[in-house]
Amino acid sequence: MSIWQEIVIFVAAFLAGMINSVAGGGTLLSFPALIWLGRDPVIANATSTVALWPGSFGGLLGFRRELRQSKRWVFWLGIPSLVGGALGAFLLLRTPSETFSAIVPYLILGATLLMAAQDQITRRLRLSSPERPSRAWWTGALFFQFLVGVYGGYFGAGIGILMLAALGLLGLTDIHEMNGLKNLFALFINGIAAAYFIISGAVIWVDVLLMAIAAIAGGYFAAGVARRLGRRFVRRLVILIGIAMAVSLFFRR
Repeated sequence: MSIWQEIVIFVAAFLAGMINSVAGGGTLLSFPALIWLGRDPVIANATSTVALWPGSFGGLLGFRRELRQSKRWVFWLGIPSLVGGALGAFLLLRTPSETFSAIVPYLILGATLLMAAQDQITRRLRLSSPERPSRAWWTGALFFQFLVGVYGGYFGAGIGILMLAALGLLGLTDIHEMNGLKNLFALFINGIAAAYFIISGAVIWVDVLLMAIAAIAGGYFAAGVARRLGRRFVRRLVILIGIAMAVSLFFRR
């Protein structure tokens, strides 16, 4: 790997770590960067997942106080998160690289549009969610979280928004509690997927180590930057980057 490739990977992962700690969606930057450097799309996705996973501990620790009062949610939604994440990772490694390469632009564009619609989705769910969810409502929310897990293990970008939607379906309204649970379940989904990718030998360790160091540094550095720029600005930047990456990959095919 040449020096300029190492620089590109480090910068992409550094920015991804910043973005993940502030607004989410860092995968929309780190994953396409690996593809543009010539990595196999399936291996690039697995490598990005493993590399960015350690950085999610920071977001989890930030909301540890809120998680103490959410033990029942952790149990009931943790199980479908783990099962779904494992299934998604399994499906990814069973997808031919040519097929995955063909659907990657659509996955990136879909995740980007999902991020753009986050506020509207959250607002609608708060209006439609019952104060006391019925058993059928609970079942639907658990199944939805399972599907989020499958998607997260398979691709991953945008799962934070989807998980906030699942929690909204169950009537949760405390955004701090919801963010704490979201970070924990993302840790479950990406953790089980990362473990499967490592066991299967589907990662490039040179890239993983470089990206992990850069992502952790970016997450730490993001605190000061976020206060100056604001979460809304960062989210808009991620949306623009996501659209640009999707369009560039459409033309690259």
